[in-house]
This record gives sequence, structure tokens and C-alpha cells, in this order.
Amino acid sequence: MKNVIHSVTLDRDKCKGCTNCIKTCPTQAIRVQKGKAKIIKERCIDCGECIRVCPYHAKKAVTDPLSMMEQFQYNIALPAPTLYGQFSQLTDINVLLNALVKLGFDHVFEVAYAAQIITNETQKLIESGELETPVINSACPAVVKLISVRFPNLINNIVPIISPMDLAAKMAREQAREKTGLADDEIGVFFITPCAAKATCTKHPIGMSGSYIDGVFSISDIYLKLLPYLNDKSEMKTLSKAGLRGVSWANSGGEVGGLRTENYIAVDGIHNVIKVLEELENDKLGDIDFVEALACTGGCVGGPLNVENNFVAKTRIKKLAAGVKDNPPPAEERDDVLWDAPIPYNPVMNLDPDIVVAMQKMQQMSEIYDTLPHLDCGSCGSPSCRTLAEDIVRGFARESDCIFKLREKVASLAHEMVELEELAPPSMQPKNEGELQ
Repeated sequence: MKNVIHSVTLDRDKCKGCTNCIKTCPTQAIRVQKGKAKIIKERCIDCGECIRVCPYHAKKAVTDPLSMMEQFQYNIALPAPTLYGQFSQLTDINVLLNALVKLGFDHVFEVAYAAQIITNETQKLIESGELETPVINSACPAVVKLISVRFPNLINNIVPIISPMDLAAKMAREQAREKTGLADDEIGVFFITPCAAKATCTKHPIGMSGSYIDGVFSISDIYLKLLPYLNDKSEMKTLSKAGLRGVSWANSGGEVGGLRTENYIAVDGIHNVIKVLEELENDKLGDIDFVEALACTGGCVGGPLNVENNFVAKTRIKKLAAGVKDNPPPAEERDDVLWDAPIPYNPVMNLDPDIVVAMQKMQQMSEIYDTLPHLDCGSCGSPSCRTLAEDIVRGFARESDCIFKLREKVASLAHEMVELEELAPPSMQPKNEGELQ
């Protein structure tokens, strides 16, 4: 597996080794060793669950500073539709888009507009009958990565279409080149992200050989900087082109709502997604044609880099989407939205590349697991007794890391000490009261 730089990172100075993160990580990518958390990069899918639960803010998502715009002559903002739901008094999307221009961007291209085009192209691909069913959406990079490490049999079910973020970047760059005559290295394209997974995806795109995005700003970083401009209604321009179907992508069910299908599932929350994928892998959902799977609760409005409560933001998005419902869907078609790079299976959970050795280690792991208490308390620093057994086999941990096994060993040693004391010669035995001094 190629070396991937993740957006989700650990601040070891802030980490207290509380083990909250290891219990929620969906790919068991975190261990606590010597009082500090450790992220196993090969397993991390940048879902951000550890960011949500860390009480010490030791997990964070690395994004780019706004000063990065100084490197380019012409800067374009790509706001995720989730951004629209972060502001309490926003009733017109154009106010927010104009605020981005006043903040310093030369142009704004809505990801929600690109989402409508992706919806159209997805519908055509489904109707062609070329896809394996049930079809799984490809817009959530955390889900795609999850499938690549845990559910390899479902890789071919993923719709092979680039995300709205990537299409927006591609279209925005094309338009900027034509409008300004500038070269690509003079045009800065910046995505405003609600989540860590998309931040990583801009550096290591999924299904694409290269990215059209130069940098990524988190919604939480840009939120306060936009507030002063939202009350400035001067020089207002009509910048929004997105309609109901595009804006609705911010919420769970928004993508599938634009497709002409009735047999679908819209599942959100990474652990709920895992349950559905397990049922898909076991052929228990044969009557489903399309699965919209999003890692964050509520959809992208639940991303860890947002500011607003996801339930509040979801309601705001619905109201804003209803206000633009008369906008016609884009008539343009694209023949360049298919992946140009395959999604590989990343067998990070295999015990050994040699199948014979792997089977031997599996047997050893099973024997060790049988001796453990099966409480999955996490006190050992591994998320479960099974992963502790795996870590022992891999040489990353010891059986005594389990506090229950350690207690048994201490009790056994104490018992042996008592027995040894009783066997000691009279000259070494402790004195009793009344004995000669």
C-alpha cells in the first residue's frame, strides 16, 4: 500500500491515554501504548470518529491555512453545500457566496451544482445496466476507504464516478483558464470541507490519477472569518446556480433523492454503514438497488469540521433547498466523470502475505483469544480482546497487557510465595510470639 498522508493526526502532548478513541474507531486503527494513543496509518480511513470523542482534543484534522491563497493570482472557493447550514440567519445562499468573494476569493463555484451533474450521470450509468447491484455511492471517501480495507467483495459495487468536489474543481479550473488566460499553477482552487476524509482525498484522490484541488480549508476555520461579511448586502451578485437536488446532498438521503429509484437505503453514521455493508456482503439485501452510505451522522452536516449541530444544520439545509427548488437542473452533460484509476483492495487486516503463515497465525490468535476474558474493556490499549490477541501474534503486545490476565499472574505468584515461605528451613521462617528471642 502506498504511503498516504492522513488529515487525521495525533497531538501526543495533549493525549492522556484515556482509550475513548480505540472504542469508536471503525477499522481498529488506534492503540494506546505507554500512556499515549497511536494511529495505525494503514488502517485509518479519516472518518474523524476519534476527533469527535477525544475529550482532550488530541485528535485533529490538518487542513491548509487561508494564507495559502497568496501563492496564486486567481483563487476559487468550492463551498460544500454543508457550509450553507452553518449560519442561523442565512435565508439566501447568494449572501454567503458573496461573502466568500468579499473574504478574498476571486470566484465561487458551488459543489452543489456539480452534485446535480453527478446525479444525472449516475442515473444514466444505473440505467445502462453496466453496474453490479446493489450500487453503492462513491461520494463519501471514508466509506470508499472502508470498503477497500474491510469489504473487498463490494469494491465492484461502488459507482465508478468522481465526487462532486472533484468535478467542481475540474469545471472551475477549466472556466478560470478560459476567463483569465492564466496557467494552472497561477490558479488556486480551494475546497471548503466539513470532514477530514475529504481533506485527505484532495491530496490522495479516490478513483483519479491526480487532483484538481490545490488546498482545503475547514468549515470551522473559515466560519468566523465569514461572519462580518454576511451582514454586508452591498454589491450583491447572483452567484448561486445550484437547485434543490444539489443543495440537498448535504443531508443523508439527499443524493438518492435525486435518483429515479425506489428500492434504496440511505444510511449514515460509520457504524451503521458497517452493519449495512455486512448485510450486503452476506447477500441479505438482494431487493435493494442503490445504497447511499455516508460516514457522518446525518450526512455531511455531521462532519467533525463543522460548527453547527448536525440536526440544526440539517433543518436549515432543507429550508434553503426548498427555497431554490425552482432552479432548473443543469442541462450540461459530462463524459469525463468516470474514474481513471481503480480502487485497490488494501488487505491491511491480513496477518501475513503468505497464506500458510497467515493461517498459522490465525490459529495462534484464536488460541490466545480463548484464554482472554472476552470483556473488550480496552484497558490493555487494544480495542477488544480479539485485537489484543492479534497484536500479541504480530508482536506488538504481550498477554500480560490484559489487566485480568496480569491479576491472575500476580495472584499465582503470591500463592507460590506463600508456598515457598512454608517450605523454608526453620532458620529462615518468621518468628512467632512467645518464641525464644
